[in-house]
Amino acid sequence: MKYLSLVAAAALLFGAATTAHADEGMFTFNNPPVKQLSEKYGFSPDKAWLDRVQLASVRLARGCSGSFVSKDGLVLTNQHCVRGCVEQLSSAKEDLSSKGFTAKDQASERKCPDVEINQLVEITEVTDRITKATEGKTGKEFADALKSTQATIQKECATGADIRCDVVSLYQGGRYDLYKYRRYQDARLVFTPEVDIGMFGGDPDNFNFPRYDLDMSLLRVYGADGKPLKVDNYLPWAKASAAENDLVFTSGNPGGTDRQLTMAQLYIQRDYVLPRVIARYSERRGILVEFGRRGAEQKRVAEEKLLGIENSLKVYKGRYDALAGSLGVLKAKAEADFRAKVDADPNLKQMAGDAWDGIAKAVQIDRALFDRRYMLETAAAFDSQLFTLARQLVRAADERAKPNEQRLREYTDAAFPAIQQRLVSAFPISNELEIEMLGWSLASMRAWLSPDDATVKAVLGKDDTFDLAKKLVTGTKLGDAKVRKALLDGGKAAIDASKDPMILLAKQVDADARAVRAKVEEEVDAPEKKFGGAIAKARFALEGTSTPPDATFSPRLSYGKVTGWTEPTGKQVPYFTVTSGLYERATGNDPFRLPKSWLDAKASLDGNVHMNFVTTNDIVGGNSGSPMINQKGEVVGLAFDGNIHSIGGDYGYDAALNRCVGVDVMAMKQALAKVYKAEWLVRELTGAETRAEAR
Repeated sequence: MKYLSLVAAAALLFGAATTAHADEGMFTFNNPPVKQLSEKYGFSPDKAWLDRVQLASVRLARGCSGSFVSKDGLVLTNQHCVRGCVEQLSSAKEDLSSKGFTAKDQASERKCPDVEINQLVEITEVTDRITKATEGKTGKEFADALKSTQATIQKECATGADIRCDVVSLYQGGRYDLYKYRRYQDARLVFTPEVDIGMFGGDPDNFNFPRYDLDMSLLRVYGADGKPLKVDNYLPWAKASAAENDLVFTSGNPGGTDRQLTMAQLYIQRDYVLPRVIARYSERRGILVEFGRRGAEQKRVAEEKLLGIENSLKVYKGRYDALAGSLGVLKAKAEADFRAKVDADPNLKQMAGDAWDGIAKAVQIDRALFDRRYMLETAAAFDSQLFTLARQLVRAADERAKPNEQRLREYTDAAFPAIQQRLVSAFPISNELEIEMLGWSLASMRAWLSPDDATVKAVLGKDDTFDLAKKLVTGTKLGDAKVRKALLDGGKAAIDASKDPMILLAKQVDADARAVRAKVEEEVDAPEKKFGGAIAKARFALEGTSTPPDATFSPRLSYGKVTGWTEPTGKQVPYFTVTSGLYERATGNDPFRLPKSWLDAKASLDGNVHMNFVTTNDIVGGNSGSPMINQKGEVVGLAFDGNIHSIGGDYGYDAALNRCVGVDVMAMKQALAKVYKAEWLVRELTGAETRAEAR
């Protein structure tokens, strides 16, 4: 099997005793794997160690992780995690993606328009409060009670704009925790390499190994006083690479896993959702490739979208293969065995015996609603930054006028500052790309929902989709941050009075989008949480809580060791690559082209320095930018990818094959000092090291 070996998968699914022997799990900081670590590695992190790592780790609100690495607020993350900032700071005259950026000093650091960084400071369980509020309720009543209670808890917690609070559902609704974060919205670009080295190998090398990427960037967080943030908890850089079999931790924010879903929920992904999304993303990729061939500027403005789509395509295809292969069979057997245990216990049967059937009914409704929800509420029909901004303004005007507990969750007091920051920030938008993507996505709405659909007819009328897109994009003024701010400040009166065509489109489709969202929340999400919580409680009764919950893009700790792997073909894959191999792999042509800075520095580099390496750490998307740290809490690497086998990690983990791929700390140090001549940064990152030692 391509993504999960049968022997390892069987051990994962059926052998509870094997859990302590595999490096599986993305653990919450309030339930760390202390016992597993002690038994396998002889290391027991104390509260001080865990607190320091938690406070030094951060989340980039748009889907990545990072860590404080100096007392003056430096944040280490991936190059691909700051791509949005780099694109916003770039222009046809200065393309920071292709040329990179290295600040000469703090004064020359550049502010990212809409980067938000979150630092977890406290976790509080609120399960009892949620349970009491939703007990005995179903459907709309359950959904409303859940939304209202979550919003109330978050508002009580978020005492200021600098605090973000999220109620996180764990174990499919079996537990709820309140996560309190410090929110930082002044992040400045300090260093990012050229995309040719940050993503060396491009899509062909993505999710593969050996790798030779310097996928790193540095931001600096500034405080309300406009000065660099003073940080008490940060992760110093190690003075040497991690050795084979060394224990390594990742502290990051895995975006989501589906290991605890029922088979009914997995089957809809395998049989309906994934095939449709794969087809759509393949088409979207083709549109962007052709757009990029129009010229250098078109290629530049499409690059971020294209790289993201290519990455997503590999992920979705890998997930489909995992579910369509032996893993799906094994998970079905595991579910049947667990249901038999529940049915054999009268108390558990009363608690959860009908839960699987209840979820199965919700799944059928989900399938029936998927196309409409995907097109309208997820806004796949409106593939446009300008439309997204218009919808946010329209909904902000409506939602902010309501009591906090009645709002859509993203517009509550606790969540809205993230949207507000983007609405008032200035950044460039390519009208040409907007027209291309909006025209195509409007046509796809017609294909998915049919020409006879009432919403389709109302939006398109008799217009050609590309002609309509051109009218909308050239007619709107929402590309101007000042216009957006005036509309936001003006509230509902300003939105109601606006004649902006993109605002009018957002208003036109909003009722239909809200309707399908409400139906999903009431008839799909509510029963899945209710019945999922019952299954989780039965699992707690039988197995305890040693198994971590599915990932939720909230802070998690994973552990593993530095080691290569053996392919099913028998091929041995070493655990590291060296700098000299980068030059051997380079061809001079995209995507194996090296930037001039690396060609010029070749003679001064130590070719034996480790470039990239792999570990058994259990990670998924969202972990990008996670620090890889040793037992001392020192950075030995920076997670940026997984190998091809890890793609199936959404549904299960195989210690024999799944690998986390990271940039070695010594490669980062050597690059900053010798390629980019940023010795001031090396000194800040390495503390007491002298200029000579950095060399």
